[in-house]
Amino acid sequence: MKVIQTEIPGVLILEPQVFKDGRGFFMETYQKRKYEEAGITTSFVQDNLSFSTKNTLRGLHYQYPHGQAKLVQVLQGSVLDVAVDIRRGSPSFGKWVSVELSDTNKRQFFIPSGFAHGFIVLTETATFNYKCSDFYSPADEQGIIFSDSDLDIHWPSGEYILSEKDTQYPRLHDISEEHLPEYV
Repeated sequence: MKVIQTEIPGVLILEPQVFKDGRGFFMETYQKRKYEEAGITTSFVQDNLSFSTKNTLRGLHYQYPHGQAKLVQVLQGSVLDVAVDIRRGSPSFGKWVSVELSDTNKRQFFIPSGFAHGFIVLTETATFNYKCSDFYSPADEQGIIFSDSDLDIHWPSGEYILSEKDTQYPRLHDISEEHLPEYV
């Protein structure tokens, strides 16, 4: 497995080894020892699967105080995936990293706890799979508006399909510190 460091320490792009032949391909999507060797010692407790149509933008979501680290991957289609550091006191607070994830490149994206996460579907449809380090907690669900001008995330242009909830989130600088994780 190839591990690619990003501009934000701890946020990783992973390229699992893919074995192809005339029948198709095989790859490990998770193997605890290999991921620990890559520096991912997170225990995952929940897997989620979503299916979305082109231009669907989901995010930017996070949980607090029960944060979730995520290991994300696209099984079908292509998305632009974004992680935003929202840990108060972090040297990279408010900075973001993005990566294209697709069924072609088979990349994975590891997002530590303390980050907001979102993605936009680039193809007609996309099936998105992710492992989480803590259980979904509706009471802890929070978010940041995807179009926060201070973050200046470079989303592809177009007409976005958003949930009502995702259109109502505040900008990062409008969130009180007690609703943001702390950098350790």
